Amino acid sequence: MPVPNYNRYDSRKSNSSWTERARTQQPRYKLLGPNQDVTDEGKPYLRRPVTDRMNLFESVRALTAASGTGPIDWEAATDAATAATDPGSISLTEAEQEAYAADVRAARAAVDAVTEADFELPASIRIFDRHHWIEANVGTFERVMEPVETRADRIPGIARTLNTGTMAVTLAFLGRNVLGQYDPVLLAEDSHELYFVHPNIVDVADELDVPLARFRRWIAFHEVTHAAEFGAAPWLPEYLESRLEEAVADLADGKLDREAFGELDTAMTAVEGYAELLMDEAFDRPHADLRNALDRRRQNRGPIAGAIGRLLGLGLKRRQYERGKTFFEAVAADRGVEGTGAVWERPANLPTDDELDTPTKWLDRVDP
Repeated sequence: MPVPNYNRYDSRKSNSSWTERARTQQPRYKLLGPNQDVTDEGKPYLRRPVTDRMNLFESVRALTAASGTGPIDWEAATDAATAATDPGSISLTEAEQEAYAADVRAARAAVDAVTEADFELPASIRIFDRHHWIEANVGTFERVMEPVETRADRIPGIARTLNTGTMAVTLAFLGRNVLGQYDPVLLAEDSHELYFVHPNIVDVADELDVPLARFRRWIAFHEVTHAAEFGAAPWLPEYLESRLEEAVADLADGKLDREAFGELDTAMTAVEGYAELLMDEAFDRPHADLRNALDRRRQNRGPIAGAIGRLLGLGLKRRQYERGKTFFEAVAADRGVEGTGAVWERPANLPTDDELDTPTKWLDRVDP
């Protein structure tokens, strides 16, 4: 199966003006194959001058200027999050640009060989600074919160400011911590995206004292494994979207839809576990030390960062990795790695919560 050249990204229509701005004003690379020229048109540039650094005063001012009638002023939240976050540098050399593309191509070939799955990657990959990530993702947060906004009565100014501040903190925290992201773009009309937050990758590799090239390649492989499972399950984005919409809509009505949240958690546990299994099979270098080092880094965060991480469910995601991987390892031991792909054939094949802990029940229920 041919591997894409990752030619320059063509911007597409977005439901969010903030997402559109990030996708049309962020650096556009020609991430090409070997022996191809990189033209001036493809070289990176920063959306903001490099003198634009963390400014807490601007962040607070953006929050106090929150306006409108909805629960959250999204423009103010984005302004506050970016003002409180150092964007970082994305001045990559031509060799660094090609290294990202080469890692993704290698991951594509390795995962394809392991799974024999038919999946596609985006036509290009995106290199973000932290501000780009915030602006590209605020539209998703806005769409997720839409049921709350449509059901809310007129919000008092102080409540809007607090809600906007909470969202700004969330966006800023994630913008400083996300390394790479395969995004099926839930709740939107866009196609899928694959992007890397280069300043975070550089900083974390330095903090963990691991070679940048090895760490970047590991991140690339992980994100491509997600592309493989979403490619194998074209129904999966709509499945996740519907459960998320149901759960948020019920929360907006003052109810807790445990079934929708449970199905969402079970599906995401399968998503993360399958990615972990494929990483073990496809990655061409030892990597257990990288995962362990990242876990130690998360555990050693300061009290404020640790509290924010727990509120955002980052500990839950690690539990999903471990629980899901254990399930898929048991299935692979019985039916081989290719046999694990049966999970993605149809929604009914997803493991139940009980089956995640007792894989033999899934093996009995789902035919090879």
